[in-house]
Amino acid sequence: RMLGSIVPSSRFLVRRLLAQIDWSRARVIVEYGPGVGVVTGQILRNMRPDAVLIVIETNPEFVAFLRSAIVDERLKVVEGSADNVVEILRDFGYTGADYIVSGIPFSTMAPDVRERTLRDTNIALAPGGVFVVFQFSTRVLRDLRRTFRDVRRRFEFLNVLPAHLFICRAAQPYRVEPHRG
Repeated sequence: RMLGSIVPSSRFLVRRLLAQIDWSRARVIVEYGPGVGVVTGQILRNMRPDAVLIVIETNPEFVAFLRSAIVDERLKVVEGSADNVVEILRDFGYTGADYIVSGIPFSTMAPDVRERTLRDTNIALAPGGVFVVFQFSTRVLRDLRRTFRDVRRRFEFLNVLPAHLFICRAAQPYRVEPHRG
């Protein structure tokens, strides 16, 4: 239930997922559920030198692996839950994320956690920000449409399992207040 897939994402899925990012404007990127870092590594390869990638992972073994396997000062590995993204951004001093990328399995989450995570994702996006998510079913689509202003769909066949991509724009221009501690 914790993993979206037991097989790492294919290069085709990663390419299609990350094609949604305008790298020239992406200064703060968040990734939910990086696992062993398949998508994380590709994000870092494409990112601007002055950008930051905050990855949020619940599994302490994956957190330890990511911290030891990927050495990049732009990477911030957080052991935590995606439904705390607003506080995590604030703790790092950021007012919002330009992009949030996710492969966490929304369809297996408890409904209240799913709703809170999507709501807080919407709040955490900077004006013009985009939430890019891949799933192996369309069950979350109704929740995405209820939460985000604009939801576009793509599909990637060349993955085990084939994946649905949803590209979501924030419903309203929220800002996260910077941490004042």
